[in-house]
Amino acid sequence: MRFLFLLLLVPALSAAQIDPKRVTIARDSFGVPHIFAKTDPEVSYGLAWAHSEDDFRSIQLVALPSKGLMGRVLGMQGVSGDFAFALFRCREITEEKWHTLSPGFLRLIEGYLQGVNDYAKAHPEEVLHPKLFPITAKEYIASSVLSLTVFNGGGRTLSSIYNNTVPSVIDFDKMGSNAIAIHPSRTNTGEAFLAINAHQPNEGPEAFYEAHVNSEEGWNALGGLLAGGPCILHGVNEHLGWAHTVNLCDRTDVFQLQMNPDNPNQYRFDGQWVDLERSNVRLHVKGVPVPVKRELLWSKYGATLRNKQGVFSIRLGANMEIRALEQWYRMNKAQNYTQFRQAVSLQGLSMFNIMYADRHDTIFYINNALMPVREASPQFDWKSTLPGNTSKTLWTRFRGIDELPQYVNPKGGFLFNTNHSSFFATAPSDNLRAAAFPRQDGWETNHNNRSIRFLELLPEGPVDFATFRRIKFDRQLPEKLHYPIGIDTLWLMRPEDYPAYDTLLRNLQQWDHRGVADSKGAAVFLMVYENVSKKMRGREGVQIDKATCETVLREIREKMLAESGRIDPTLGDLQKLVRGDREYPAHGLPDLLAPEWGNTLRKGVRKIAGGDAYVALVRFPRQGLPIIETVNTYGASSKPGSPHFADQVPLFLEQRTKRMTLDKAEVMAKAVRTYHPGE
Repeated sequence: MRFLFLLLLVPALSAAQIDPKRVTIARDSFGVPHIFAKTDPEVSYGLAWAHSEDDFRSIQLVALPSKGLMGRVLGMQGVSGDFAFALFRCREITEEKWHTLSPGFLRLIEGYLQGVNDYAKAHPEEVLHPKLFPITAKEYIASSVLSLTVFNGGGRTLSSIYNNTVPSVIDFDKMGSNAIAIHPSRTNTGEAFLAINAHQPNEGPEAFYEAHVNSEEGWNALGGLLAGGPCILHGVNEHLGWAHTVNLCDRTDVFQLQMNPDNPNQYRFDGQWVDLERSNVRLHVKGVPVPVKRELLWSKYGATLRNKQGVFSIRLGANMEIRALEQWYRMNKAQNYTQFRQAVSLQGLSMFNIMYADRHDTIFYINNALMPVREASPQFDWKSTLPGNTSKTLWTRFRGIDELPQYVNPKGGFLFNTNHSSFFATAPSDNLRAAAFPRQDGWETNHNNRSIRFLELLPEGPVDFATFRRIKFDRQLPEKLHYPIGIDTLWLMRPEDYPAYDTLLRNLQQWDHRGVADSKGAAVFLMVYENVSKKMRGREGVQIDKATCETVLREIREKMLAESGRIDPTLGDLQKLVRGDREYPAHGLPDLLAPEWGNTLRKGVRKIAGGDAYVALVRFPRQGLPIIETVNTYGASSKPGSPHFADQVPLFLEQRTKRMTLDKAEVMAKAVRTYHPGE
């Protein structure tokens, strides 16, 4: 389920066909598409076409589950997506809630879908499966339901039930995101500053794609979107900008059903035996001629599964709502804080912190969630598995937007989130109190390394833009580390007392806490991090003792010698940024403000899989358009033969940015290529 069929998803033919000649795509010197047309649906058509030119495979991957084709294309790796789509009733919830979508939004989707379907028709050699196209609007929206259900915790919980490990344990997570807003009163130029910096995988459906959309209907926005996105997911328009980070509040509940000993298909609810709703799905796996039949169960709580521990149901708001993409579209079109808040008030988007800044002197942050209204009773531990036999645990409502943790223009003049607690979002005197919010909501209460480091770096006085950039691109951990497992004991061990580990300890203890490629201390720390996170999973909050430290050091020494024949590699020796056949020594560590994380490339070397990803830094002058600079990990295209396959790598490695603009005249004057879809 780790394949987060990231947040958006699949298409349909419009009744009123769009003429591609009415759509203009202008590619800048970095290949980023700027799409111009008279109407929003026409622009969305152009966005679909441009994105398909650059990464059609990823767009298709997010669409596959809606037609039960993930297993046919990806084999066993993908069949779980087909099963989850059926289990969570993504198609059924879409049908049930279809009437909640506005006509204007559906016109946008029809334009987008025509663009994807037209591209598939024009490039059959790129189509992953002949039954995928054309994609319909309802399939598209149903896929978005699956994406957000998985992203909200449904996928992790489903895996825990499959693996007989209920309740699920939160992983020692190395990922994260940053969002920062500085009020004009706190900057030296009187401009609001905004940092947009979600940390995502570098490749595939979860990687950010940069685009600029501009219609004559008031839509002019630039930023990042994911595969299948019909609009900008976080970015900036002429008036304002917004950024997302993943929030970790409690949005998903697991219920254990009390089963009838005389009937395995009945569960007890409020003193009565109730029948489980039962059906079957046939899953097709690539290379397997006979489909696999799997049981689908549904209770009053929602999607239900059996395992060795019992029978469990999963309940979450993302599985009850289909308007996430419409909310994003409305956020794209907002012209001021009032309109933006109205868009957020739709509550179609079931998760994500939202950070906001505009040119009208407003900064705003909300810990956004479809938060269930749960019974406040000491008999129910909402962070653990709950009894699924009583209406007391069957929540049916969500908190309104005004009940969520949020800030507007705090006196301290800044707001930030690094996936940490929204009760540490600004100056101490301005922070909300956790005690003022219901405990059963499970709002985050923790700091992390990035939040502590941000507060270390933020000046007391006015912030200039150069300082703002340095904060975002900072590669140093705070003086006191703040990981879920404490490793301070390693700094208390005298190297001379441990001659076998002398070099490792000295490199680590003399390390300046910077995650730079030429650092030997950072290399030791990365290996400590990987070792301890696996060894101590599920024991967050403890400090490792000396005996554990010795074990960790021994295992690291043996691993280094076995993999590279040396015990003093640099961080850049251990991890590489890879694009095509090129490898680059990579900076970055987990939970830096500019982080990286990797997967095994070959013996002793990790390939950077994700981290800083798409970065946009924005200034909002009182007059004129926002001033925007951005960088993406690789480039605009995922096709190896493209000149834009890796042309942003030098910028990314050197933490430099490229200037972007919302000004159509400037874009057209500097465009390297201008064309209509299909030309």
